[in-house]
Amino acid sequence: QVQLVESGGGLVQAGGSLRLSCAASGRTFSSRGMGWFRQAPGKERDVVAIISWSGTSTYYADSVKGRFTISRDNAKNTVYLQMNSLKPEDTAVYYCAADTLLYESSRSAKNYNYWGQGTQVTVSS
Repeated sequence: QVQLVESGGGLVQAGGSLRLSCAASGRTFSSRGMGWFRQAPGKERDVVAIISWSGTSTYYADSVKGRFTISRDNAKNTVYLQMNSLKPEDTAVYYCAADTLLYESSRSAKNYNYWGQGTQVTVSS
């Protein structure tokens, strides 16, 4: 029902910025909570940020609070992750995901059925 395609990853020096985009297809995007998750080699996939279907509510992992901003444009079927003051420990594959249930915005990856292919973010020291 929802197809997701991430873009915007790359290599950046510590302290730099990147903006990730996630373009969605499907009629239910504007009714779904969206999340950004990341997975580093040998580690589990962790939540980075969540935004409600309306965009009025957000959640951030403590490790990115104050540095990352999640936003969405329902008219463009796109969700964004602005990443500032990047650190080497932010290096990971970043995935966007859509909540399985309409009008929900879970903080757990297990509640997201729709995933993009991922985009690599590498922060050099």
